[in-house]
Amino acid sequence: MPEKRVILEMGTGNDLYGGDYTKAACRAVHDALHHSSLVLLRSLGIDHREMRVEVTIGVQQPDKVVAARVAAELPRGRAEVTVVHGGLDVHDPEAGTTHIVATAAIAAFLPIEADAWRLAEQA
Repeated sequence: MPEKRVILEMGTGNDLYGGDYTKAACRAVHDALHHSSLVLLRSLGIDHREMRVEVTIGVQQPDKVVAARVAAELPRGRAEVTVVHGGLDVHDPEAGTTHIVATAAIAAFLPIEADAWRLAEQA
């Protein structure tokens, strides 16, 4: 059955003092999740396990993100995490630290037959 994207949310997260790209990525996922509510699934009687969730994380050093830990942050659906170059590293030369800023885009897809849906007629 073809899938349709039913939600797209964005978020940002950071690790200001630890230099931990995975922590910043997880915080970006949490930020995005707190912008949405999937009441649609319950309203339509759809099992959340049918939902495929694509997570794209942007950080300056993608190889330093543990994708499995980011996927574990998702409370529903089947997560697929991709880490790409993006985000921001903010260097503080006085303190000798780098502040990590990660971005996240979360897209949820459901198997939906386009012809099975129509708007109710108004009386």
